[in-house]
Amino acid sequence: MERKAQESKKGLTHREVPRVVGLLLAMALMNVVLYLCFDRFFISPQHSTKDPRSCPYGYFKMGQMKNCSPWLSCEELRTEVRQLKRVGEGAVKRVFLSEWKERKVALSRLTSLEMRDDFLCGLQMLKSLQSKHIVTLLGYCEEDNTILTEYHPLGSLSNLEETLNLSKYQNVNTWQHRLQLAMDYVGVINYLHHSPLGTLVMCDSNDLPKTLSQYLLTSNFSIVANDLDALPLVNHSSGTFVKCGHRELHGDFIAPEQLWPYGEDIPFHDDLMPSYDEKIDIWKIPDVSSFLLGHVEGSDMVRFHLFDIHKACKSQNPAERPTAQDILDTYQKVLNLLRDTVMSQTREML
Repeated sequence: MERKAQESKKGLTHREVPRVVGLLLAMALMNVVLYLCFDRFFISPQHSTKDPRSCPYGYFKMGQMKNCSPWLSCEELRTEVRQLKRVGEGAVKRVFLSEWKERKVALSRLTSLEMRDDFLCGLQMLKSLQSKHIVTLLGYCEEDNTILTEYHPLGSLSNLEETLNLSKYQNVNTWQHRLQLAMDYVGVINYLHHSPLGTLVMCDSNDLPKTLSQYLLTSNFSIVANDLDALPLVNHSSGTFVKCGHRELHGDFIAPEQLWPYGEDIPFHDDLMPSYDEKIDIWKIPDVSSFLLGHVEGSDMVRFHLFDIHKACKSQNPAERPTAQDILDTYQKVLNLLRDTVMSQTREML
């Protein structure tokens, strides 16, 4: 009886060995899976520098389209595009959710003939600036004062907080993705400052809400400029500078050189107002970026690392402000630094 008991104990020991090994293997496998998950979660998606929609001038490609298609003509816009409902309106145009070949598109119509010059200016900019930074032009008809562009259901950047608070977008409501959005925004400004047409200034940006309304949030959470009606050209070589409108501007959001410089004793007069250059866009970047970063966990850490470059953006002397490319480079360095720090801490945890 005693011998059988001893054999039984030996048998249990032999069976327990594989269990221990199996448990260790399972833990090792779980660590690998966790590491991969953390790696995927903490690294913000890298946006390709190449435009995936790249087509020759006068052509477009969107969504799942495999081939480039010519811009739609007046006849095609009249017969192939079905207007559904109004989704937006500004001083220059009304925007309607529409349908073209079972695809959702955005049809813009001129609000009044008084604004036609601005409307046509915006159309010309759309045609000339097509890139990954600009909403995709699908067609236009000057006779009917209509423009057709790609539809982005998430709407303008004004809706960012509302969108990210939805449960299905919680996985992208992180400082990594928000910093990438800020980089997208600065990327648009940098593109406009080095556009094929020259140095363009985003004049429709006299306050934060107005500025945010000029940009769209795409379904893959990147940013494209949408409203290009007010993009005057700066030419430093010829001494050509700009003024954003003909009325007196107020507030802290705009750059100091956009404010009336002669005090309250002298009434505002547009002819006396000095002009300025693209550095007014640089002044506004910290405020827009702060909005994009929001108040999620880690966003204050990002702000701390961006403090110096943002302080430089707020220099009273426009010439001392950094370029958009300088800011973009700094944002990328901060993203890499913080990402590497988080990854290092994650490895230590595992």
